[in-house]
Formats: sequence, structure tokens, C-alpha cells
Amino acid sequence: MSHPRFWDLDGTRYGIPTYPYHLAPDGLATRRQLRARGLRPGGQPVAAQILWRSRRTRGVRAAYLYCISLALPVRPMTPAKWAALERALAARRRCPCCRRDAGYTVPTSLGTCLTCAKSPVLAA
Repeated sequence: MSHPRFWDLDGTRYGIPTYPYHLAPDGLATRRQLRARGLRPGGQPVAAQILWRSRRTRGVRAAYLYCISLALPVRPMTPAKWAALERALAARRRCPCCRRDAGYTVPTSLGTCLTCAKSPVLAA
């Protein structure tokens, strides 16, 4: 159900044009929708927003919209960026306790690999 309080086409109530969920006009897209098209906002300001009531957060959520016509293509990954990403992912796989590559991302809830977490020496 659409909430009338989220209709603010001229931006007088919320400061920018505001639409209810699923009712944004054509020509506007969220960051995720731009990325799916191979685009990025490219420094443009937020053109509008979508507001909706969320049962999960029990409040109002927002998604910012950008003009598709002003969006720029996504910059390609350079070899240096690929290498940095690979190093970051490798660091997430390395256990800080045994210093081995776990072969999976070490759970932040445990802080160590599963083998070290089950070890009776470390449990104390």
C-alpha cells in the first residue's frame, strides 16, 4: 500500500522530490540499478528519493535516486586494483592464530579458523 505522506514531488516536505516504493519515474535509478547498467553517479547530486515503511527495521527506509542521463560509465579495474583486491581477500582467509590460509573467509564471530576455534588450548 502506498503511503500519501511519501508523495512529495516538489520537495517541500523532505527537501528533495520523494516518491513511494515502486513509483519512481523513468529516468531515475538507484546506485545499484546504475551499476547493473554499467554506470556510476559520477559526482552528480541526489535527484530524488524513495521512501517506504520497513517491517524489518520498524521505521522508514530511503533509497536515493540519480539521473541516468547524467551517469558516467564505471571505471575499469586496473591490474593494481585487481592485485589489491586479491591481497585483501587473502587477508580475510588467513587465520590470525595459526597463520594458515583457511581456504574460506575466517568468521568474524570466532576471530579464528574453525580448527583453532575447536582447539581446547585456545578455548580457555
